[in-house]
Amino acid sequence: MKQKPFLGLDEVKRIAAAAEAEALANQWAVSIAIVDDGGHLLWLQRLDGAAAISAQIAPAKAHTAALGRRESKVYEDIINQGRVSFLSAPGLSGLLEGGVPILVDGFCVGAVGVSGVKSTEDAQIARAGIAALT
Repeated sequence: MKQKPFLGLDEVKRIAAAAEAEALANQWAVSIAIVDDGGHLLWLQRLDGAAAISAQIAPAKAHTAALGRRESKVYEDIINQGRVSFLSAPGLSGLLEGGVPILVDGFCVGAVGVSGVKSTEDAQIARAGIAALT
């Protein structure tokens, strides 16, 4: 039987702290979501001033990145290039940039989704969080 790594609470807290630090350093009011490899929510944090809807969008972006094992921007690009039928893909709703998978030893162990500022900035925060694992 194969074995794979998984996110523990300690790792989730490190990711969340680093993502929060990146957001605060830039004065960005966002929501930060961390999910496991099945897209199940492990952490949700809404910073002061973040729009209420961001607390729904961030987990959706993370869910999409975890299940697809790729950044959610990939799906946004597919749709923007004219394949709008992809909007009907089952189980995916966060088809916007800002969801980044967490890859460890070739395994997707989860993802971080961020919402509240420009999509590129959301992804920057997510990547900063993930970088705390190394």
